[in-house]
Amino acid sequence: MSVINFIITNILTQASITISLIAMLGLILQKKSFGQVISGTLKTLLGFQVLSAGSSIIVASLTYFGKIFTAGFHMQGIIPSIEAINGQAMNDLGLGSDIALTFLAIFIVNILIARFTKWKYIFLTGQAILWMATMTTVFGYFAGLRGAFLIILGGIVGGVFAVAMPAIAQPIIRKVTGSNDIALGHFCTIGYLFEAGVAYLTGERGENKKSIEDIQLPAAFEFLQDTYLSVMVVMVPLYIVTAAFAGPGVGDHGAQNYLMFAFLQSIQFVVGVYVLLAGVRLLLGEIVPAFRGIAMKLVPDAVPALDCPVFFPYSPNAVILGFVTTTIGTIIAMFVLPMFGLAMILPGMLTNFFAGGTAGIFGNAVGGRRGAIIGGIAHGFFITLLPALLVGIFAHLGFVNATATDVDTVTAALLYAWIISPIMKAF
Repeated sequence: MSVINFIITNILTQASITISLIAMLGLILQKKSFGQVISGTLKTLLGFQVLSAGSSIIVASLTYFGKIFTAGFHMQGIIPSIEAINGQAMNDLGLGSDIALTFLAIFIVNILIARFTKWKYIFLTGQAILWMATMTTVFGYFAGLRGAFLIILGGIVGGVFAVAMPAIAQPIIRKVTGSNDIALGHFCTIGYLFEAGVAYLTGERGENKKSIEDIQLPAAFEFLQDTYLSVMVVMVPLYIVTAAFAGPGVGDHGAQNYLMFAFLQSIQFVVGVYVLLAGVRLLLGEIVPAFRGIAMKLVPDAVPALDCPVFFPYSPNAVILGFVTTTIGTIIAMFVLPMFGLAMILPGMLTNFFAGGTAGIFGNAVGGRRGAIIGGIAHGFFITLLPALLVGIFAHLGFVNATATDVDTVTAALLYAWIISPIMKAF
């Protein structure tokens, strides 16, 4: 058991190492030279680490923004956190080993489905699988499952999600990327499909569809065609105005003026986007060719399902539009849902950026600018509603003022709570 825990903790949940080892395997299966194997493996590792560095910069900037937003607008509510659920499940409930084994079971079921069915997607976002393993284990435990039954059912449910979500999203991903080389491996996919559905119903179609990427600006504003400058124009006022509402006492800005600190944090956000996209380009240049070895030998025609930031370079304007519109939707939901007896869920800026940005790509691809705007607001409301539905269930299980993010994992939890648990208790 200790060996399995070591492998899961130090290898399988470390996405950069996992993907690098898979790239190495793919190159070896293609009988590349020793130098090519080493080069491809290390470049894959480097690309993912650069991507992760960019994500870390963005996370730090958005964490600060979340603090000034909460303080500036005096909001008291629940901030969804799957990390907190994971910590309580492992420390208070003693489910650490079960979560680890369920993680492994999900990965194995994913490989088996890809090998023996027509759905050839290999889910490579290790952290997302860990969160799915956490939710299926916690809710399976409270449904009365123990031991092998708990782990096997969690592995089956999570493994099906790991194949089904990339498969369902692939038609839109293929439209965005122009190829079938990569798929989306992120457990917020139901939310992306929800936005795509709203965008299809409310957006532009056919010749009338206008992509946000093709927006024509006056000559004086042509500088906004640059991705990073356009991001800066959105984020700088957003940070400064929010900081002004929060006042000088919020956030650790030392002796520096709080508005100047907010300005520099907004620039840090843009820096993070720049680094992240550089890592994406380096990663894709190595992982896609290397993965052909896996496809040819182990899982014929396998398609790697990668984390959402990999797709940001394909539609950068839609990412920013998705972030903004999703944030608007979460703010609307924050006020509306308590009117119906549900908990107040505070906007999570990290989810709004990564999930909202990816949803924006979907909305823009299906319904153009109008679809992305309307769909983005609807997406923000939707990804707030599902965690709000979980609050009461978590409270009944002993998790006070807690709920989770990532709508696919929330959906899996609701599947346990509304269907699997009643069936188990009936028998």
